[in-house]
Amino acid sequence: MEEKIKKIFKESITVQQKISENYSQVIIKITQSIIQCLKNGGKIILCGNGGSAADSQHIAAEFIGRFKLDRNPLPAIALSTNTSVLTCLGNDYSYQIIFSRQLQALAKKEDILIAISTSGRSTNVIEAVKTAKNIGLKSIALTGKDGGELAKIADVSFIAPSDETPRIQESHITVAHIICELVEEQLFKK
Repeated sequence: MEEKIKKIFKESITVQQKISENYSQVIIKITQSIIQCLKNGGKIILCGNGGSAADSQHIAAEFIGRFKLDRNPLPAIALSTNTSVLTCLGNDYSYQIIFSRQLQALAKKEDILIAISTSGRSTNVIEAVKTAKNIGLKSIALTGKDGGELAKIADVSFIAPSDETPRIQESHITVAHIICELVEEQLFKK
């Protein structure tokens, strides 16, 4: 088991190293988009399935609570948190619209959507980005592998350089933490 543990850490470090060397510009572009959204009175809306749903909730909490600075809350919502809404929409309509229908009800054009899917092929997340475009929201994709359709239709896409779901998820939360720190510094540090 010790060798397996070392192997997993090496894989994770390799992916993180690739990101640090090659992805600064896309992280800056995402950060600037979020800052502009917040300055314009918008909110950050996040969605994803499974572990990506958990990441959506985690990221929303970082913006509403605090990341490193004690500061005013920033408006953010994860669309995966209301089980009554999710089960109602899944049952009465289809699982494919659980996020897009919520966007229709809650989003305004000043908002920004962060859509998370490790494969880039989650139909309900793709539908959310399509709905965001119809409303006039800017969309950000956090994905992996080849990016899937999600990376092609989002306004800005971060595609983690890995085919392994755990490494992709680790990358997403690391990148999200970097973005949170940069947003916080830009908006609140004096």
